[in-house]
Amino acid sequence: MSRLALALSLAFSSAPATGQVKLGVDVLLEDRIELVEGLRVGLVTHPAGVDSALVPTIDRLAADERVRLVQLFGPEHGVRGDVAAGEDVFDARDPRTGVPVESLYGARRRPSKESLERIDVLLFDLQDVGARMYTYISTLGEAMTAAGEAGVKVVVLDRPNPLGGLRFEGPVMPEEWESFISWGPLPMTHGMTMGEIARLWKERQGVSCELDVVRMSGWERSMVWEDTGLEWLQSSPHIPHPVSAHLYLATGAIGESFEGIHCGVGYTTPFEVLAAPGLDENALADVMNERGLSGVHFLPFITRPFYGEQEGVEVRGVKLILTDERSFRPVRTALALLIELHGQLGEELRLKSERAFAIRWGGAELFERVTAGATLAELEASFVDGLKEFEEVRAELLLY
Repeated sequence: MSRLALALSLAFSSAPATGQVKLGVDVLLEDRIELVEGLRVGLVTHPAGVDSALVPTIDRLAADERVRLVQLFGPEHGVRGDVAAGEDVFDARDPRTGVPVESLYGARRRPSKESLERIDVLLFDLQDVGARMYTYISTLGEAMTAAGEAGVKVVVLDRPNPLGGLRFEGPVMPEEWESFISWGPLPMTHGMTMGEIARLWKERQGVSCELDVVRMSGWERSMVWEDTGLEWLQSSPHIPHPVSAHLYLATGAIGESFEGIHCGVGYTTPFEVLAAPGLDENALADVMNERGLSGVHFLPFITRPFYGEQEGVEVRGVKLILTDERSFRPVRTALALLIELHGQLGEELRLKSERAFAIRWGGAELFERVTAGATLAELEASFVDGLKEFEEVRAELLLY
């Protein structure tokens, strides 16, 4: 599609709706165009990288005569979202704009020296879900590292944290277990925007690059996604709705760590359920509701997943009903579920590997405490000191 044709197709859809949060890409093109005007631009993005009127950032930049979009970079799932979870993204050419795409998820996790030589500035526009183990903040760290080495400026187009900007939970990741799943010293939820994470990588991870963050307009820390006035576009194939983002850590941190546990991936309710063969769904729902956890209710659940590890196997457990997004505590909920799963399954609750658990939870010690009979309060007390240190660091980096 020619630049003119693309511009005409976007002409009546590029203005943000009244009353919505104005995203970083909107602010860039309306108020901070000097950051990209006349420069060769590279862009890290994906299908949820859209403006406030749902126009893809790729298309807005490609249609804007002030911008020379010359390079795209594809994180996990690719720039147009056509790659399944965990599958390699390959170098290609974007069919809509004709701009070359370099993979950042496969054999390569950061932009190549050759691609960075073709650009003057690297824009970053990915929608996060507020969880440490979601790979987009790792891609941010890798991209910033490579750009710094190449002398290319990074500009983050900021987006809301769908969980809000006030609360953070869980053990802080120690350096020994940092990986692409958990790239730096964050708790499991961090209550920061992508732009604030970029500042943390630069200030606390020693990432040396020129950095600018294009802040949102109208976003406040107390806002969860449902307060923003924005439509949700799936940030990855198994995060189709805002509820999926809220519940991702509550079930996904368990499902991705243990054998035979179904967290909804492979069925119609990704991250909305937790189930396994041999569980008593009614007893699990009852005991979880008795805990009185904030913002969530549990219903008995039975299914046979359509695909994945438990394809065709009957699994029983609970469906999580989100009743209050603002008070919901995903990590506390995950810990309570883990305690009750161990109570029912005992030694049948087996780790996929110590590493699979450690890179998500910050080490194997937490599961050892669970198997030793620790209470929820005792588990949470074990990472209070780390959260206090993180809170002090975080306070210096917040933009809103």
